[in-house]
Amino acid sequence: MDIRKKKLPIGIENFEEIRTEGFYYVDKTGLISELLNNWSKVNLFTRPRRFGKTLNMSMLKSFFDINGRKEIFCGLEISKETELCETYMGKFPVISVSLKGVNGNDLETARSMMCSVIGKEALRFQFLLESDRLTEKEKRMYDQLTVIDWQNEQVFSMSDSVLMGSLQTLSMLLEKHYNHKVIILIDEYDVPLAKAFEHGYYDQMVILIRNIFEQALKTNDSLQFAVLTGCMRISKESIFTGLNNLRVLSIADVRFDEYFGFTDGEVRELLEYYDLTRSYGIIRDWYDGYQFGKVEVYCPWDVINYCDVLRADSDSQPQNYWSNTSSNDAVKRFIQKADIGTTKREIEKLVAGEVITKEIHQELTYKDMYDSIDHIWSVLFTTGYLTQRGKADGDRFHLAIPNMEIRKIFTTQIMEFFRENVQKDGTALNDFCEALKNGDAKGVEERFGEYLKKTISIRDTFVRKQMKENFYHGILLGLLGFKNDWGVSSNKESGDGYSDILVEIDDQEMGIVIEVKYSEDGNLEAGCKEALDQIEKNRYEEFLHAEGIEHILKYGIACCRKRCKVMLAEI
Repeated sequence: MDIRKKKLPIGIENFEEIRTEGFYYVDKTGLISELLNNWSKVNLFTRPRRFGKTLNMSMLKSFFDINGRKEIFCGLEISKETELCETYMGKFPVISVSLKGVNGNDLETARSMMCSVIGKEALRFQFLLESDRLTEKEKRMYDQLTVIDWQNEQVFSMSDSVLMGSLQTLSMLLEKHYNHKVIILIDEYDVPLAKAFEHGYYDQMVILIRNIFEQALKTNDSLQFAVLTGCMRISKESIFTGLNNLRVLSIADVRFDEYFGFTDGEVRELLEYYDLTRSYGIIRDWYDGYQFGKVEVYCPWDVINYCDVLRADSDSQPQNYWSNTSSNDAVKRFIQKADIGTTKREIEKLVAGEVITKEIHQELTYKDMYDSIDHIWSVLFTTGYLTQRGKADGDRFHLAIPNMEIRKIFTTQIMEFFRENVQKDGTALNDFCEALKNGDAKGVEERFGEYLKKTISIRDTFVRKQMKENFYHGILLGLLGFKNDWGVSSNKESGDGYSDILVEIDDQEMGIVIEVKYSEDGNLEAGCKEALDQIEKNRYEEFLHAEGIEHILKYGIACCRKRCKVMLAEI
């Protein structure tokens, strides 16, 4: 590894730290000029998680803040806009809060967290207590924002009226001190609402946030402009009631489309810098494919993490970095509700790499999100599990799974849902296992075929045959998991290769070898024969023989979509 290269900013969301501590930075400062040339009083950017929202907010703070360091913008795109920089750079008091940490299990805890977040930001401006431009009464108003409860781990406490007016009050005091209007930045504005919905105090949190936002963003004469970010575009009727100066810039909007996420050119440049251009194809397949406005972008979190691993080991395989930062609850709920034939077929098409068309509702409340399958489509689109492949008409979008990483999330959830459901019918599972143990190939075929008809099939027109076989392999493992007293091994080294599935039935001193094939041409009988030939050629039964098992059944199973055939080798 070349130690002279800049460090990759894994988990670094502070713009100043990136620019001063030798981290690689993908220049997104063009966002500043576009914002200033096309701004509204209140601007809301909605993007999926891990697409650079927090870093961009940190960049905005560094640029506008009176106490910001101008030199950290040298050489960046915005520095070419000399007139704009002279007019706006370092000219405004900036209030910057992140609501990402307001995630209490109850209203009291969440409210305390909100007080702490705003109170700590207010503490940055302690010089207001010495300001000769503020009256004593105004200084007492500031004091109310920074009351510390030392017995409760230094959590800031405010009355309801003070908390709801806190951002407006701080704006007013800063404007009076600096004689400049204030810029307000609110990152991850919707996290408190998501947590409140999850824990059952949603209505109370809506009231709290609505009052804070209304005073800070609607009736605030000290406001220059505000920028908010979040994942969801919450309905105006929920928390933005009466806020007629709000401009929402979602993933469907063309404006600002290239400033969240990495463009293809930016990824190519990064890979060239770190001598990783050979990995471009796999990075594109796994982490590209999101369309914001008219621009196709990669997930920055994935690209940076994978590049970091590749620098240490060039043979490293891609991983699901993005999915590991979330519970993927939206996909879980979607799969669970897909018991309707139409929806099940639509999921199968998506997983197969196809495009479907749906009406998308970008403005929802958390109460509405999961109350119907139609709304879940919208949630999946907004949160990045689905992306657009063009707009049909009105609110109808052509939707697709963005890339291999997200496809893996869907297939994993499909398999988990299948395993959970098959366990509910012990009789059917026992019949399948008994047929397998008794050498009843026809019975195994009938019962396995019934499961394939019921489940959401995972197929793909552009992946390798081996990946298609993995789906059926997984289904079989899910069925065999019913037998707690059977020893089931997957891809175990045996003979001259790795067998798909080996089963040891100790109490009967018998074993089972299963090889699965996907028949591209639909010739299931030929697929079964190929599977059995592979078992014989590679001597997959040798592991079982070494364990002292003499009675061994060998099955070749061939599948094509929802059809299967099972053949038993002659004993």
